[in-house]
Order: sequence, then C-alpha cells, then structure tokens
Amino acid sequence: MKELNLKKTIELLNSIMEFELAGVVRYTHYSLMVTGPNRIPIVTFFQAQATDSLNSAQQVGEIITGLEGHPSLRISKMEESYTHSVRKSVEESINHEKKGLECYRDLLEIVQNSSIYLEKFTRKMVASTEINIIELRKMLRDMT
Repeated sequence: MKELNLKKTIELLNSIMEFELAGVVRYTHYSLMVTGPNRIPIVTFFQAQATDSLNSAQQVGEIITGLEGHPSLRISKMEESYTHSVRKSVEESINHEKKGLECYRDLLEIVQNSSIYLEKFTRKMVASTEINIIELRKMLRDMT
C-alpha cells in the first residue's frame, strides 16, 4: 500500500463537507418552494435529501477530526436560478449530485491503496451518489 497523503486527503474531505452542507441548504430550500398537487411526496423527498446531506457532512467531519484535521465552517458556493418548478429543482439536483460525485471520485483517487477504511467509505459515497442521480433522472422521465 502507498502512504496516505494526509494534507490532500483533509483538503478534499473539507471540500466535500462544504459541498454536503450546501446540499442541506439547497434541498431544504427546494422542499420549501414546492407547490402543486404532488407537493407532499416531493417535499418529503427533498427533506430526506437534506437529511442525507447533513448525515454525510457529519460523517466527513468525524473523519477529518479523526485524521487530526480541522473541519471547515464554510459551505460551497451555491447558485440560485429563482425558477422553482419541480422539474427545474430536480434538474438542478442532478447537477448538484454530479458535482458531488466528482468530489468523491477525486477523493477516491487520493485514498485508493492508501487506506482501506477511507477507500471503503468513499466507494460507498460514490455508489450512494450514483443511486441519487439515477433516482432523480427517473423523476424527470414523465414530468411535463
């Protein structure tokens, strides 16, 4: 196994934590803006996404402190389209999840063959994010 690049790992984990915290804000915002006849299940979906993002941020923060790093107090930059249709919110969610997937894949490159624990955690997060993208794409299929 190769030696873990601790500095780069903590930097990437902090970026991921900031991104996940931005997801909490994004998905909470979407849940508040949903209107229409299908509001209840869609609100529930976005609230669950916000909770998942918070749980991920907390897990990442625990890993950072376990590596003797300092968790960031920032959140990633977010763009607001001010278009609150469900379709637009789901499309924006797909873009958000794709960026998250890229972050986790970057982390995987750094930790692969350096830390079994971090590699396993990161692979789990990549898989979870891929599933989120699949589910969001399914939601778009019959949306008008």
